[in-house]
Amino acid sequence: MTVVLQVSDTHFGTEQPFAMAALERLCGDLQPDLLLVTGDITQRAGADEFTRARAFFDKLGVAARLVLPGNHDIPLFDLFTRVFKPYERYARAFGTALEGEFERDDLLVIALNTTRRYRHKHGEISRAQIDRVAERLARAGSQQLRLVAVHQPLAVTTDADVDNLVRGHEHAMRRWAEAGVDAVVGGHIHLPYVLPLRERWPELPHPVWAVQAGTAVSSRVRAGIANSVNVIRVAPVRSAVVERWDVDETAGVFRQVLSTAIAGGRSVEP
Repeated sequence: MTVVLQVSDTHFGTEQPFAMAALERLCGDLQPDLLLVTGDITQRAGADEFTRARAFFDKLGVAARLVLPGNHDIPLFDLFTRVFKPYERYARAFGTALEGEFERDDLLVIALNTTRRYRHKHGEISRAQIDRVAERLARAGSQQLRLVAVHQPLAVTTDADVDNLVRGHEHAMRRWAEAGVDAVVGGHIHLPYVLPLRERWPELPHPVWAVQAGTAVSSRVRAGIANSVNVIRVAPVRSAVVERWDVDETAGVFRQVLSTAIAGGRSVEP
């Protein structure tokens, strides 16, 4: 059984040592197969922030990882770098690839860059990206749970977050659902939840889920929710359990607070 640790919105530059130490303990206990970082690694895309983030992710010791940039990982005030070399500092820490894949017999994860240098915070999915991901999903093995990882969300739970929806989300959702996606995993809004997308799009050909992570180690928590991460435990035949783990600051550990079963191709009661 493959185990994925999803860490999002670390915002190095605002990191909290107690949350970092707790995440190290959790990672040591879980021994995940994949570390999935869904953007906003840094607060202001500073070189020192990227250096600290890379050192921390290395310290977690996960053999495989996918690290996506977020809108905060492109310089905001350094306009020359933003226009001409937007991912230069990210690349120094994590390499030039802005997208990637992770694959095992029971899992396919496609990581997609939704940031744009000409947007302040809003994300975007191009037609070319939508088509490329759909083609890859269609080639997945019949036993593989199929996840697409992005930064900005494809579905939100509050009216206040509607403006944070990634541009192109409706076309992407319908196209990817037809191609067999099971869940879209993201961050950006610092709210953790698992949402069945057939509630929004009843015409989807099979159950698809939005899996959102909170902020893992940053002080920029929201709505009174503690630092949190997601643990995705892949189960047989395109199913999984998504666990939300919140930090207990007093005890210095992450504790599981919620568990939701998801599946592609068939419904599962949460």
